[in-house]
Amino acid sequence: MAIKAGQLKERADYQAYILEMLREKNGYQVRPSTAYDPGYGMDVERLFSFLEETQPDALARLEKLYGDKTRQTILNYINNEVNKKNRSLLDVLKHGVEFDNGVSLTLMYRKPVTTFNQKAEALYQQNVLSVMEEVCHKEDERIDLVIFLNGIAIFTFELKCNTSGQNYEDAIRQYKFERDYKTRLLKFKAGCLAHFAMDLNEVYMCTNLKGKSSFFLPFNKGCGGGIHSGKGNPHNENGINVSYMWEDILKKDTVLYLIDKIIFLQKETKKDPDTGKRVTKETLIFPRYHQFNAVRKLVADVVEHHSEKNYLIEHSAGSGKTNTIAWLAHRLASLHDKENEVIFDTVCIITDRIVVDRQLQNAVLSLEHKAGLIKVMDEKCTSKDLADALNGNTKIIVTTIHKFMYIQELVQELKSKTFAVIIDEAHSSTAGTAMEAVTYALSESRKLSEATPVDVSEEEKSMGDIIEDEIARSGKQPNVSMIAFTATPKPTTLQLFGCLNEEGKKVAFDLYSMKQAIEEGFILDVLQNYVTYKTYFEINKAIEDDPELETIAAKRKIAKYIELHDTNIAQKVEIIIEHFKNRIMQELGGKAKAMVITSSRQAAVKYRNEFETYISKHGYTGIRALVAFSGKVSLDGHEYTEAVMNGIKEEDLPEVFDSNSYQVLLVANKYQTGFDQPKLCAMYVDKRLRGVNAVQTLSRLNRICAPYNKKTFVLDFKNEYEDIQASFAPFYTETILNETITPSDIRTVEAQVEQYNFLDIDDIEEFNGYLYQDKRTSKEKARMWALLDKSLQIINRHPELEKLEIRKTIKRFLRFYSFLIQATCFESMDLHKKYNFLSYLVKEIEVGSGGNDFDIADKITASNFRQKKTGESTHEIESRPEVSLPTPNEVFMDEAVKKKLSEIIDEINAAYNKNFDVDVASKSALQMRDILLKNGHLRDSARNNSLKDFRFAYFDAVQDALIAGYEQNQDFFALLLDNDEKKRELMQVFLDDIYKKLREE
Repeated sequence: MAIKAGQLKERADYQAYILEMLREKNGYQVRPSTAYDPGYGMDVERLFSFLEETQPDALARLEKLYGDKTRQTILNYINNEVNKKNRSLLDVLKHGVEFDNGVSLTLMYRKPVTTFNQKAEALYQQNVLSVMEEVCHKEDERIDLVIFLNGIAIFTFELKCNTSGQNYEDAIRQYKFERDYKTRLLKFKAGCLAHFAMDLNEVYMCTNLKGKSSFFLPFNKGCGGGIHSGKGNPHNENGINVSYMWEDILKKDTVLYLIDKIIFLQKETKKDPDTGKRVTKETLIFPRYHQFNAVRKLVADVVEHHSEKNYLIEHSAGSGKTNTIAWLAHRLASLHDKENEVIFDTVCIITDRIVVDRQLQNAVLSLEHKAGLIKVMDEKCTSKDLADALNGNTKIIVTTIHKFMYIQELVQELKSKTFAVIIDEAHSSTAGTAMEAVTYALSESRKLSEATPVDVSEEEKSMGDIIEDEIARSGKQPNVSMIAFTATPKPTTLQLFGCLNEEGKKVAFDLYSMKQAIEEGFILDVLQNYVTYKTYFEINKAIEDDPELETIAAKRKIAKYIELHDTNIAQKVEIIIEHFKNRIMQELGGKAKAMVITSSRQAAVKYRNEFETYISKHGYTGIRALVAFSGKVSLDGHEYTEAVMNGIKEEDLPEVFDSNSYQVLLVANKYQTGFDQPKLCAMYVDKRLRGVNAVQTLSRLNRICAPYNKKTFVLDFKNEYEDIQASFAPFYTETILNETITPSDIRTVEAQVEQYNFLDIDDIEEFNGYLYQDKRTSKEKARMWALLDKSLQIINRHPELEKLEIRKTIKRFLRFYSFLIQATCFESMDLHKKYNFLSYLVKEIEVGSGGNDFDIADKITASNFRQKKTGESTHEIESRPEVSLPTPNEVFMDEAVKKKLSEIIDEINAAYNKNFDVDVASKSALQMRDILLKNGHLRDSARNNSLKDFRFAYFDAVQDALIAGYEQNQDFFALLLDNDEKKRELMQVFLDDIYKKLREE
């Protein structure tokens, strides 16, 4: 049928076109609407045709028993089973019905996992899909299209044609306000599995129709890819934008795959936080398009490549990641390749939390599985339980990453096994020793010291063999495929798990972006209502003496003193409570909540005490706060714990906070990640946030709270809006790794270590010789300590500042090398030996406190506090997708500048009482850069010195540049002339640039 958009009308053209596509392309039977039985929600004739073709013997046995009432008996029996409280249409489709005389009827044949069983394959092919239009499910109510499987209704469609002036929203309104959801066809659990509202451009679906409270989710592919990803569907050059529905989703194989493997009934039992009663909520889970597509896409690639590759899934908050992981785990656990061989022996789902997330447990266990094939390592399980599961036949293991760190000697030889490792929230733990423990435990090779006893006839391994084995086990293992899920991939995560795009840069294998999630309404843009405040104050000396203190250390201690100052916290608590009371608490029908992010555990305690004082003083009701922090806090002679302050157990806090009794949660490094509380509407931030930490913390606000039109609000005392926006920018659309790590990077850091001349190649070789012996005598251990001490004596001859540089440089080498062998196939025997030696040596390098061991509280007083509103922002997040790995730059420690306490106080007061125009100050700084680039003496110094030595000449020249530019911006230059730290901090920005440019001239 030739189509022009201008001719398309809802029923005459669009509906007829879909029917034609289903019949011609997908082999559907188009049935008359008169064949529909509204009492059973079935096409009875089609159902019995299926039963007669596939199960004639079972029908014959039932006919013997029930005679001419057989058909009616079967229909009523199926209907009763479908409507049972503990069953559903989905369950009856998947498992059929069994009569009391032992006869069973199968209502859907599943696709066999291999092609060996020809009979099962033939029965699968006998499943029949059919469609009816204009189906009367009750008098005067017609559904545009109904899809049937073997005569049983499974999907409904309300269609709208945009060229007729209507769209999917009209179809949703029709379902909500013009359709009786209590009929057999639309009834939850017993009726159709999903209901679709569809126009020419978009599709929305719902699994539980309940009038105006019906909640429809988008079932769209997403428009645009990569950094251009967003909501909707891409333009289809060859047809209608939603054609994927009949070209893919409504195909026979896809429909049966959805019913068999994907759609499930989730049962969640929760205690009502207000009444204490336990309530069970049932939800029929149908995947959103990106979830279904991610699972299919990854499974198809694994069938092709087995365990050869690692994968990164970048799915935003609000993507339904927990269910995606559960679906993927079950699919991989039963996956066979084209030769009918099992691909993975075991699937491990790993989380970096202390205990396995309850929601993740429930999702994995909710999907259909055989008893004993899934093992969840909860808080009662030990590392030995994990080892037993790995050594045994468990198909799916859910565990924390930390348990892997203690099982290396417990697992047997896993050489013959293959593993899929699904990582929930891949972050720092995936690039460190914890992930090394996972790869070591599951890899094909084993360190000799951890292996099971070898046959005496085997050739003994040399030290070189063992080191090669160690290196090989640190990187990608041939028998292990890792699949990492995250909404905020760090550069290290992209390096380890990303795949190369057409530009040769690492990106995620599959993307569901923050931008698309916001546009589709699954999460909220938390930067839409963002207000910043700044704290102003004045400091004075409280003592007659004027001691000389280390400048940076003193400023840090003064900042801490200001943060915890009673007046400062009291003013902020007043702002928070009054704002929450007047602007927030009436939201969500009076159920709105807020979170306060404090800078430390001490601050959290002070906030809670001041909160209680302010509420009591003003006689406010309906505002109560809980506090969350770890361990014990000693403050002003008292000891505090979270449990005592709240009067509840720590583990009960999320449930108690969900009740109507508490509205505000004060936190210190707790509940800033992974805490899902949809009623959080406001966040008050009194802590510096950057990068992934900023995104994860502020994202506690982004959950929608149906049926309310939730709005978010952030009031920030510590951060600039531009810095927060920059933290979100890499994760708004696709995140791209700008440059990958290479072996030259580790060579650069190695050279930086070597320049201090404390290493001896022969000592390193001897040390490793002892290290790789199965057993060492006391004399050999003493010799190892002596070799380490020889290098340590050389290091200790350096000044404290250089010792600090050496220790930092060694740590950089260890970190870079460890990551390199995880992320690449790089192998170097010499570097690995050096890595071993330095790993032990770095622990022995002791550096003094550097003038940091003094108390500031008895030396100063603070006054004239004021909290000033500095900005209000409603901008959208901007995408800046490229991120970079850390570069191996040299470590420099600036000489600790000591100043009189009075000078330090003057600088801080100046900083908090002067507001220079940013543009003017930036231009002035660039002017200084230009003056320095014209300095001939500086040019000569750059050409003849290393960057480290050039620094001294550079900062001397800065003083001259300040004087030269003084006339053009007197205030700004005067401040820098008087402030060495600010001057060095500002001009440090141009150091590398000027050095390179002057060397090139």
